[in-house]
Amino acid sequence: MSAATSPNMSSASKAILDKVRKIVPPMLERFHKGKRWLIPYFLDYIFEIFVATSQVITLLTRMEKANLAAYTGAPYFSAMASAKLGCDMVRQPTLLRENILLTNSTKSHVICEPSAAPVIKTYSPNLMVHPILQSSSSVQNDTPNKSVSDHVKPIVDFLPRLHVLVVGPGLGRDPLTQKITASVIKEAIKQNVALVMDADALILVQNDPKLVHGYKECILTPNVVEFARLSKSVGLDPPSSEGKSDSDKEKSRSEACEKLSRALGGVLIIQKGPHDVISNGDISIISDVEGGKKRSGGQGDTLTGSLGTFMAWRKAYHDGLWDDGSTSSADEGSGNDAQTIKNEIYGDNNDGKKMSRKTTLLLAAWAGSAITRECSRRAFLAKGRSMQAGDLTEEVHGSFMELIGEKQEDGSKL
Repeated sequence: MSAATSPNMSSASKAILDKVRKIVPPMLERFHKGKRWLIPYFLDYIFEIFVATSQVITLLTRMEKANLAAYTGAPYFSAMASAKLGCDMVRQPTLLRENILLTNSTKSHVICEPSAAPVIKTYSPNLMVHPILQSSSSVQNDTPNKSVSDHVKPIVDFLPRLHVLVVGPGLGRDPLTQKITASVIKEAIKQNVALVMDADALILVQNDPKLVHGYKECILTPNVVEFARLSKSVGLDPPSSEGKSDSDKEKSRSEACEKLSRALGGVLIIQKGPHDVISNGDISIISDVEGGKKRSGGQGDTLTGSLGTFMAWRKAYHDGLWDDGSTSSADEGSGNDAQTIKNEIYGDNNDGKKMSRKTTLLLAAWAGSAITRECSRRAFLAKGRSMQAGDLTEEVHGSFMELIGEKQEDGSKL
């Protein structure tokens, strides 16, 4: 079967897609010659993923070692989705951005529990693996006398280099790992590092909603069960779908998503489902790009990786790293009310101002969802019932080209 046919989507989604293209950096020749100052900024958008395998370590005594992949696959799928979507990085040998060393293009970092590192590294040479996230088991063997802050420091030392931090794929629920991760998240917020949180990272928010409360550079990606747990943690009832029409169900989900976002102080929520509902508490948009008929385990990891790249591109957009036709600076045009956001998303936006950060956060979230859904559609067309999470990884580039495409210098699509 072929993925040649275009995905179905609503007219509203097509309008959103037009605005998404504005925050995607064009591949311009001048980014790579002459104007060296562009390189450390344009390519210095990298993200990290936390993965702990405390579950694996405690289970190895009664599991075959090959089953370790059941836990280490999640960070691989997330990291590779981000890399294949086009998230590049540079290493800076000094703090001066005029002397740079460009290395490791389209590679992703994975911060993990020490025993997981060799397994994750074998999945791809494109992954840069750092075995510095400790678990209760690992510290018993090597560092029993260190405090939580001692274990946090090696990870926090990464933060000044980052623009996006993806937390959750394969994380696990080991008590020490969760404490370390919570401390790192707090420090990331202090340093204004964007966050994407999924899976067991959502347990941290469920147990302590104040952890991310009010942080507007954060995206949570709960499924139906996780959404209900998060809602309960802030005193909300999850939406009920009994006896409702499809349109009423979607309206109910949107309202519930807005309520949860508001309860968390405006943290952006992507409620995964037949259509993904995305809300910042003021406005909800729907990602209804056609997906595959099968939802494979690990699809959410492709989502988190895709979100990581779009969040990095969003920062590049606001930093003004290419000429997008705006006449105002990145700090202007920052309207926050719901009607302003709607106008920026669905209107012509001919006032010459950059879109607001609230608007571009919604666009980045929608884009990550849309790419993931298109990956699922294409993978299902190719593999049918045998579709696996790895099949989505191979569809990332094709999905990007189908939905967004590369732009020429005059702004037209290649």
